[in-house]
This record gives sequence, structure tokens and C-alpha cells, in this order.
Amino acid sequence: MVIEIKEYISAEQLAQRLDKEIGDTKSTLGEYLRRLDEIRTLAEKSKKIREVVLKLAGKKGQTESLGEISVGSLNIILDANPFHELTAIESVVRSFQERLLVLQKAREALKWLDQLGDTDGLKYLVVENEGVPERILFKLQ
Repeated sequence: MVIEIKEYISAEQLAQRLDKEIGDTKSTLGEYLRRLDEIRTLAEKSKKIREVVLKLAGKKGQTESLGEISVGSLNIILDANPFHELTAIESVVRSFQERLLVLQKAREALKWLDQLGDTDGLKYLVVENEGVPERILFKLQ
């Protein structure tokens, strides 16, 4: 988690930055959703093939070892399959969806700033958590 203070010279500049962040997040989320669809299809095909092969071999589905090891706080999957990738991408998609929602709520909450009008001589010091405004300090120049 990264918390930082950014300085803006106008409400418009802050709004533009938030709009850009929302647009970038939507774009990235769209890319991950496309990947998710592709991987989900691949994972379903892989599952069907595995079921057919096991059925032809007369064996029941076995619970596979995940081949997962932990190094510190990092989990490493050995010989990852489409299901591992599907799970990872689903997690990323959920994270981006949550980020988009938080950004949109922040932008909506800042609409009142658009009505301030002329704010010459006023700086906006914005405390941001992961790029999302949490506090605005008005400072005279």
C-alpha cells in the first residue's frame, strides 16, 4: 500500500487526473477480462480432455498435488496449468473491479470541487492511497 501527497493547482487538474486513472483502470480491466475469457475456455477444454482420458483409462479423478511451494510470503506454483492461471486472473479482475469502483466513488465525491470556480492562489495537497484521494488540504500560496 502506497500513501503519498500530490500537489494540484486546480480542481480541474485533480479531476482530469482521476478521470485518466479511471480510464486507464477500465482499459486494463478490459484486457484482463478478455484474457479471462480465453483462459476460462482453455481451462474448460483441459478439464473435458482430462475427464475423457480418465474415463477411457477407467480411473477416477484424482486430486492432484498443487505443486506449490512457499518462499517467504511468495507462493510459487510449479508446472502451472490453465486452472492456476484462471484463478490468478480472476483474482486480478476482482482487484481491478474494486479499484475502479473506489476511483469512481472518489470522482463522484469530488464533483463539488468543480463548482468552486476561480481558485487562484490556492493549492490542493491531496493525500492519496494507491492513487485514490483520501484527504484534500487547501493551501494558500
